[in-house]
Amino acid sequence: MPSPRRYLVCEPRYFAVRYAINPWMRPDRPVDVLRALDQWQALVDAYRDRGHTVERVAPLPALPDMVFAANAAAVVGGRVLGSLFRAPERRPESLPYAAWFKARGYDVRPAESVCEGEGDLVPAGRWILAGTGFRTAPEAHREAQEFFGVPVIGLTLVDPYFYHLDTALFVLDDENVCYYPEAFTPGSREVLARLYPDAVTATRADALAFGLNSVCDGRHVFLAAGARALAGRLAERGYVPVPVDLSEFHKAGGGIKCCTQEIRS
Repeated sequence: MPSPRRYLVCEPRYFAVRYAINPWMRPDRPVDVLRALDQWQALVDAYRDRGHTVERVAPLPALPDMVFAANAAAVVGGRVLGSLFRAPERRPESLPYAAWFKARGYDVRPAESVCEGEGDLVPAGRWILAGTGFRTAPEAHREAQEFFGVPVIGLTLVDPYFYHLDTALFVLDDENVCYYPEAFTPGSREVLARLYPDAVTATRADALAFGLNSVCDGRHVFLAAGARALAGRLAERGYVPVPVDLSEFHKAGGGIKCCTQEIRS
């Protein structure tokens, strides 16, 4: 069943690809900012049309990746663990997000280890699934567990095209997930199979279409318009796919979940 959610987003007014920190990014391939704005607004409208609250952080011109709100923090139980980005170009993004949360009375702790927010820290009911291998350091997993008081389960990514956990896995509800197995080490695949024997699994084509960079409210799955095969498998399980085209953001290696920070208070 769906449940009302509260999402934090950032308008892509200054979105651009000015540097390359993942295999998707090519500074020589221009971004159509007007198209990106239209696509982003369609996502916001899709959330609101299904009863969710959407709040905004103001964008800053020097931070072209600030639109990827999920990377700036992880929020669990009203506590906010800020980000310490691996790439120096993105490190200033954590400050305006931390200020937004502090202004609203949240308990905000800056990360001490490299940590990229909900890109790699994915709350999943009783625990937090935590990615490492390309961005977030394993030390940040321990830091998150101590701060949130929630068990953290580490998962190692091996494919550079899926450099954050949220590009290879998303949560369907407190008991199940959808993921692309080959994005993980054999041991991590075994952990996921034990935790989620009824998981929805995706193909590489689904994953390359950013189908795993999705958001689910328990029933509606907001997913990339190009992930049609995955949409069909989710529909067979009783979920309602809501296709949204965020293809302009794929040029920076991001999609629906990257643009969406869930506020869990």
